[in-house]
Amino acid sequence: MTREAGRREGLDEQALLLVAGLADLAVSTLGSAVGTVRGLLRRSDAAELAAQAEQDLVARGRLALDRCAAVPPAHLEVLARHAQARRSAVDD
Repeated sequence: MTREAGRREGLDEQALLLVAGLADLAVSTLGSAVGTVRGLLRRSDAAELAAQAEQDLVARGRLALDRCAAVPPAHLEVLARHAQARRSAVDD
């Protein structure tokens, strides 16, 4: 067996272990989420919780879009405003 063949088998094994670990994490997370949902459905204020969750998701979405859509001011524009403010302060 050559050195490259051993290395390739090691990479294959590592990739397989990584995928198996991710699958196990996904299954355990899904199981936990299902348990949480079952607990929430048993509550008497489930409708209220759902409304609050919807409001929270809308607020998160708005914040995420604002964060992505907000364009910072141009660097030269900021410098020009600082220079203008200094000139105004000196002239006064």
